[in-house]
Amino acid sequence: MTRAGIATPKPVSPALDDIVPPPLTGLRIPEPQARPGTAPDFSGLVLPHAGAARRPAVDDHPGLFRELAYDLIRVLDEDGNAVGPWAPSLDPQLLCAALMDMLVTRAYDHRMYRAQRAGKTSFYMKSTGEEAVSVGAALALTNADMCFPTYRQQGLLISRGYPLVDMMCQIYSNARDPLKGRQMPVMYSSREHGFFSISGNLGTQFSQAVGWGMACAYKRESHIAAAWIGDGATAEGDFHYALTMAAVYHAPVILNVVNNQWAISSFHGIAGGLETTFAARGIGVGLPALRVDGNDLLAVYAATSWAAERARRNLGATLIEMVTYRREGHSTSDDPTRYRPVDEPDVWPLGDPVERLKRHLVRLGIWDDAQHAAATAQAEEQVKAAAKEAEGFGTLGSDQRPSVASMFDDVYEEMPWHLRRQRQELGI
Repeated sequence: MTRAGIATPKPVSPALDDIVPPPLTGLRIPEPQARPGTAPDFSGLVLPHAGAARRPAVDDHPGLFRELAYDLIRVLDEDGNAVGPWAPSLDPQLLCAALMDMLVTRAYDHRMYRAQRAGKTSFYMKSTGEEAVSVGAALALTNADMCFPTYRQQGLLISRGYPLVDMMCQIYSNARDPLKGRQMPVMYSSREHGFFSISGNLGTQFSQAVGWGMACAYKRESHIAAAWIGDGATAEGDFHYALTMAAVYHAPVILNVVNNQWAISSFHGIAGGLETTFAARGIGVGLPALRVDGNDLLAVYAATSWAAERARRNLGATLIEMVTYRREGHSTSDDPTRYRPVDEPDVWPLGDPVERLKRHLVRLGIWDDAQHAAATAQAEEQVKAAAKEAEGFGTLGSDQRPSVASMFDDVYEEMPWHLRRQRQELGI
């Protein structure tokens, strides 16, 4: 080859064997900002001012939601005022009822925890600190909308009027257990209350919710589905399958990621929480995504209402990240002091959802400390009375449990002949 009459040499590439790559610096293992014995550190959590987040039109294109997947929708400010474009107009008495539902949920959790410690049941999981996630959503949904929860949404059942006695009997697997002893404790199910059976295989409820919503759209019904998943379970394939199906088919479903910072003993960074927000997962598949203060009941209600309207108008699904904190252990089998600072729950920047709603009601002039104390006592008495009744039907280790004769009930539309014969042979 020549250039201006001068021969130019052909470039010589080094042999691959001669290239020496730089040494690897080691595999990166995500670590939480604090461990037992160190000071809690939430400096990585950026908290915008309440009322600062933009409220888009319900029919906006998903491509316009990028900043909302990284922002944080907040309604209640530090003084308990509802501010900004997301502030909903709710009847104050409805808010009082929502506060009562949260108080009952918390009292129920404490009672069932003590029951497990007393050997009356084998297992329990509390939702302390996350009550606004479920109660706020219940306010925004109709009872005909089907919920596909995880095991920390007991507030949905309480808000929808499911009897506490039935919930407790399910935990005790006693003679009154509505599920006849077939589900482990806390895995409730009630078709009448729009509460789909909880699955121990984490993540499956997301795909099920999308399918249920698609069926509603296919049948031209007005109902929608809503699902909840923990931050850890977003690493499961079911989460990603559900997002793709929801986006492709415009399923009328609300997909909630409850980012409570911990998945059993693994912090949210193991599931990718340090790389980006969980709401941002929706951007890649074309879903509108919202990131919400999950300890602000008004913000949860507003975001859920927005997503529900979008779904009912046949505009498709929404992914919502609820930023909250698991104040207690993952379950009664877990000791959180082994993997996080003891005082970390006390310095969580988004506070306590019960106290924040109480402060708002006080600010409205319809609540005070005396009313709150009376409501708390009422919730505890209601739960105590239900526990006494439920324990009358049996607890763990008692002889009062579901009949063996019911083992095939609700399983087959018509029981196969060989099972009928086997049951007859057993005399049941």
